[in-house]
Amino acid sequence: QLHVVESGGGLVQPGGSLKLSCVAPENTFVTYTMGWFRQAPGKQRELVAQISSGGITNYEDSVRGRFTISRDNTKNTLYLQMDSLKPEDTAVYYCNALRTWSDRRPLGSWGQGTQVTVSS
Repeated sequence: QLHVVESGGGLVQPGGSLKLSCVAPENTFVTYTMGWFRQAPGKQRELVAQISSGGITNYEDSVRGRFTISRDNTKNTLYLQMDSLKPEDTAVYYCNALRTWSDRRPLGSWGQGTQVTVSS
């Protein structure tokens, strides 16, 4: 089980960019498919991007072409580059390991998340 710490959120204007980071101290990080989730007020938590241990990526339709997920296995770090941000991207963003590539349920406990607010 990973113990993740997310960072990099903040307040940004529509059309702006942010880069989120997620660090896990466990060396098993490299073996997991990882995902970025988000939870907006009053909504369920949703998976927006995932990346395999080897770097294959997949995105939810609403963020495809605007968000880029990546990982640095030498640093046990997961990233989410968010460009062309929209107000509807406002949410708390979390990272977590996924059970498998196709079973996208989160594997471990949740970190504290990082707040992203897109507003003028």
